[in-house]
Order: sequence, then structure tokens, then C-alpha cells
Amino acid sequence: FDVNCYLCIHRNLRDMDVFSKSDPMCVVYHQPFGSKQWQELKRTECIDNTLNPDFMTKVPITYFFEEAQHLKFCVYDLDSNSHDLSQHDFIGGCECTLAQLVSSRTVELTLVNPEYSGNNGTIVITTEELSASKEELSIQFVGKKLENTHWFSSITPFLEFFKSNENGSYTLVHRTETAYKTVNPTWKEMNVQLRTFCSADYDRNLKVVCNEFRSNGSHKEIGTFFTTVRKLMAGPSQDNNYWLINERRKRSKGSSYKNSGEIFVNKSNVRQVYSFIDYIKGGMDMNAFIAIDFTASNGDPRSPQSLHYINPSAPNQYSSAIQSVGEIIEDYDTDKFFPVLGFGARMPPEFTQVSHEFFVNGNSTNPFCHKVQGVLEAYHGCLQRVQLYGPTNFAPIINHVARFAHESKGGDKYFILLILTDGIITDMPITKEV
Repeated sequence: FDVNCYLCIHRNLRDMDVFSKSDPMCVVYHQPFGSKQWQELKRTECIDNTLNPDFMTKVPITYFFEEAQHLKFCVYDLDSNSHDLSQHDFIGGCECTLAQLVSSRTVELTLVNPEYSGNNGTIVITTEELSASKEELSIQFVGKKLENTHWFSSITPFLEFFKSNENGSYTLVHRTETAYKTVNPTWKEMNVQLRTFCSADYDRNLKVVCNEFRSNGSHKEIGTFFTTVRKLMAGPSQDNNYWLINERRKRSKGSSYKNSGEIFVNKSNVRQVYSFIDYIKGGMDMNAFIAIDFTASNGDPRSPQSLHYINPSAPNQYSSAIQSVGEIIEDYDTDKFFPVLGFGARMPPEFTQVSHEFFVNGNSTNPFCHKVQGVLEAYHGCLQRVQLYGPTNFAPIINHVARFAHESKGGDKYFILLILTDGIITDMPITKEV
């Protein structure tokens, strides 16, 4: 079955920065079955200026009872936008098996750094089985009169959503963007999968915390409210108008305290999100078109430097691409017959007219090539007939395939256009409009 791993770090993550707090990110590794090598599985988001981050990123993993699935969690302090982990400070890491996580549900592990013997902090990993739900919640929130305790500046609020666990704790499942300097924010519409947002349980308790963003990472709670997906699905209504309650402010102000602002549901909708496999199982027909660039920028096919070089002992780059990609598409194409189009060449017999839309096999009444081998044969034959020219126009080819797609309005067909080209597009404005 599939599980999600939720990550949070607490208890004094080691600070790697001098004038601010660390900017942590966690990288998750696994060992594929039969291998002892670590492969990167997932990276969380980076959270700025904090030693106690709650990561929103979930790590989905398929659990096999009969296998020892080894995992490694490495925490870094990010110092730049580089994807290269060697450019960042390693805080610490730990290892465990997925079976340990699944059997204990929540595990706290110590972060270890061979170069630092002191306290690096701990990581808390919570696992939960994913339901098979394909439902997605689209919802938008707005705020009104959020409490601002500053005299001379405004606030930048954001929302965090936590789902309740069986032991009474809460796990972060979503975080909105910040609404810049306003006490009446309108956050962007958010789309969340219900199987991770609430474990597909409409009545699971959700805690929503409205925070004031602070650049030093010490975000300040404005207030909290509780709800369920079942309530949120009702959309804009009196039941979906929530008072933000700040318990600390409530205790200090006593009976004079009413709330720290209000949050409203502006719109809400739940819909089924189907996967590619669902459509295939439902009988959807796949129809793949292949288009090949015959412009002169590819080079003379007789020259070894050409991408179209005709070499009887080895495939050229176009042949390799057709073989590699075509074999994958072939498995999904319904009838294994591919219409193959060419563009950017002068056509026989006069060789005076440049065509940006011609059939590679030379047969206008039957432009289909059977399987990848048929495509390769038509391509090699076309190289012997046409004269490479130019320019490189994509729009005619795209419009050609779009006409077929437009005529199929039943929703039972899916069209793929594979364009193989040397990368220079001369009709980009028109192509973008298409």
C-alpha cells in the first residue's frame, strides 16, 4: 500500500548561520530493491530562518511488507539557489526503514553529523496510509479586519492547515502564500488532494492557523479556527464564516475580547481528478503524430556533422530519437499506425516550393507508418527524396493535428504530437497563438 511521510524538526535544530537562523531543507533518499546505493527520492521545501520547521512537502512511498526498505533523511541549511547539495551546509542526517515508520506511525530520530559531535536537533516523521480517493478540493479564503498590533506598519498574513491525528496531535498539510501588507487579504484559490489534506475523511477535524509573516522566521499567530472538509464544501455561507481566536489575547483581554479577525470561504468545489491510467482503462484512444524537421540548419545529410547524416552502420540523432521516444508512445497508441509529417523542405520534382506540412512516406492518401520501424523506414526514404531548406515553422504542423483533435469532441480520444527538431523556431509568435 502507499503511505505518506510527513516531516517536522524540533528541539533546537543546530543553527548554521551567524546573523540569522538556518534555512533548512530535508532531502529523502532510498535504496532501490537489490541495491546498496542511495538514490534521492524527494526534497522538501526550504523554510527560511527557523530552527523548528514544519515541512509541508509529503513524501509518498509504496510500502512492501516483504522488503527491507531503507530510508535516509538529510537536513541542509540552504545558502543559495543552487541545486548542488555540496554548496549548502549539512546539518545532520539519520537512517531507518520504512517498516519502522509504518509500525510506529510517529518516530523521532536524532540528526547525526560526523563532523560535529554536539546537538544537531531531531527529526519527527509521521506516516499515514493513503486512501484511494481521487477527489480534489478547490477552495479560496478571504480575511476581514485581521488584528494588527503594530502602530506604524501593516501585516503580511498567511494560512496554515493542520489535520488531526488519532493521538490528538496535528500534522501540517498545506500552507498558503502570503498576502502582502493587508488586514483584508484574499488568498489565491488552492487545490488540494483530499487523500492527503484530510485522509479523504470529510469529518476529520482541521485546524487553520492564520499567521503574520516575519522575515526572521518567528511568525506570529494572529488566530485559529477549526472546521471540516464537509463544512468547507458548502461554500460561501454563514457556517463558513469563522472568527479567528487567539487564546493568549483572549486570556489577557478577558471578556472584552471578541476575535482577532474573520476568515470567509469565498468559493469551494470538490471534483474527481482522474489519472492517465484511469483514462486508458476507460477505453480512451491514444493517437500519436510524429513531425520531423527537414530544414537545412540540420546540415547536409551526406556530412558526418549533420543531424540527418546517412550512416548505414549507425543511427543518426533523429533515428535515435524516433526509436527512443517512439517505442514508449507505441505502447499506448491504439492502432500502432503513426501519421508522420515533415516540414521545412523543398519537394520533388521541381524543388522550388518549400513545404511546412508534408507526409514523410510520400503517400497523401495513406500517410500512416506501422510501428516505429515503419516510421524509421519512411524517414530514411524521405531523406533521399527531399531537399533540406527552411525556415523552421511549427504552426502548420500544430494546426494540422489540432484539426483532428477539434473534430473529436466525444472525450474518448487523446492526441499526441511529437516534434523532432534542431531547436530553432522561426514562427514563434504564431506558434504561441496556436
